[in-house]
Amino acid sequence: MPNLHIEHAITDLVTWQAAFDRFAERRAAAGVTGDRVWQPVDDRHYIVIDLDFDTTDQATSFLHFLRTQVWASPQNAPGLAGAPRTTILEPVPAAPTPS
Repeated sequence: MPNLHIEHAITDLVTWQAAFDRFAERRAAAGVTGDRVWQPVDDRHYIVIDLDFDTTDQATSFLHFLRTQVWASPQNAPGLAGAPRTTILEPVPAAPTPS
């Protein structure tokens, strides 16, 4: 399952969380099958997000949406501080066990 991994600084969690929640329906429509939000224990001004998709194309398309429609607009991304770091990840198949 492909994963869109996002990391970025935030101004505060409450503001950022409200903006993230506003896009819940858009995430579902884009094919997000699961999401996890993490915050480092030693940095309350940083967020790590993992979004799961069925296909790499869905992840790529959603990343384009984030870059052009969400992160490009301060009104759509309040709480965002700086530029997000992103990568699309795919699982590595396990190596076959020797016989």
